[in-house]
Amino acid sequence: MTRIGQTLVLSGNLSRTQGSDGEVARQAHGRSLHSNFAWTLSGNMVYAACQWGMLIVLARMGSAEMVGQFALALSIITPVLMFTNLQLRSVQATDARGEYSFRDYLALRLFMAGAAMIIIGITALVTAPTAATLAVILVLAVAKGVEAISEIYYGLLQQHERMDRIAISLLLKGVVSLAALALAIYFSNSILWGSVALLIAALAVLVAFDQCSAKLVSGPASGEKAERLPRWQFQSLAKLTLLALPLGLVVFLIALSANIPRYFIEHYQGLSDLGVFAALSYLIVAGNRIVNALGESSSPRLAKYYAAGDYRQFRRLLLRLMLFGALLGIATIAAVLVAGKELLTFFYGAEYAEHTTVLFWVAIAGSIGYLASFLGYAMTAARYFLVQTPLFLVVALSTVIACVFLVPEYGLHGAAWALGAGMLVQLAGSAAVVAYLLARPAERRQP
Repeated sequence: MTRIGQTLVLSGNLSRTQGSDGEVARQAHGRSLHSNFAWTLSGNMVYAACQWGMLIVLARMGSAEMVGQFALALSIITPVLMFTNLQLRSVQATDARGEYSFRDYLALRLFMAGAAMIIIGITALVTAPTAATLAVILVLAVAKGVEAISEIYYGLLQQHERMDRIAISLLLKGVVSLAALALAIYFSNSILWGSVALLIAALAVLVAFDQCSAKLVSGPASGEKAERLPRWQFQSLAKLTLLALPLGLVVFLIALSANIPRYFIEHYQGLSDLGVFAALSYLIVAGNRIVNALGESSSPRLAKYYAAGDYRQFRRLLLRLMLFGALLGIATIAAVLVAGKELLTFFYGAEYAEHTTVLFWVAIAGSIGYLASFLGYAMTAARYFLVQTPLFLVVALSTVIACVFLVPEYGLHGAAWALGAGMLVQLAGSAAVVAYLLARPAERRQP
């Protein structure tokens, strides 16, 4: 297989292949869209199940307060890492013209990961309620930083449409992480040692599998070790940073919006209620894993359609994604209505089963978010980066305003309602942007 730019030269020739999805897939160097989705869905579902398993381990073997401590750490870490990650994987996967090399993306990710550790450390020193929580935040930050480095390898694999390798990596990471956390909690009953176990698991998968996958898809022509090392060229990194910065702000605002209700719960209700809300909110996370699986599998195809001017196929694929999101949301809400209390009792215990109505409103918010997420993938595939920053700033502000009025008065119910309000704003704004860029796409295309 040839290098990135050569592999994706297909985008320049798509105008001659404006047929079905299958025609494009046969000319791509990767696997078919259906195969990629099957692999990505499998990997993401196993990974999501293992992440959910971690919460169950903490709830069953620990306490709601331990779950809350874990959730608070992630709510501090995630927005910072999402910003410094600059959504480079999406930029890399949709780089249909091969403007930057893998080495550029890797160098920028390493630099920004270091910056993230500094920011998280300072934030944790100011906000952590106890020294024990501070230690958990710092260790988990390093673990998530390692996972962020793996994402660049995923971006390379996604460019080559080798979603099978990403799926296997996620499967390994999920299973190893869950087993490591369970053993650490069982023997130490300490979330700190559990965090150390997660760090070791992330490092093992990065070194033992992800780096080997990069060598596999690079091919003999670029198989030398130097071709897989970061390239520290200031001009290229500066240009790439400016290109990706709007998306970095976007994902920061998305992560911030998702975590804003948790900040309010911790402030007004305490760590135990935060633990309960985090466990209930994982319903959204699990559904988002499915959405992300399909969105990530479809992004390279959407990008190629848009770059080649095949707007009919772009719209067709996007509509199929939106239909899938709607059906997933309906199925999620139906499952909560039919068996919400039983599921909460089985997985978490009676303490959590008292909050079935909160789970219902969380399901509503998540279902709206599924549709909004697919529209976000469409904007990114069309390289519409700048407009997303003000959009998600409005989403974050809307969530804050809703939390100010709802959480102090209605507690966990108010947090769920505020989350749903932010999702509605995101859906409406994203739909407006996508409608605009498809109205007269030849004139709307951004460089």
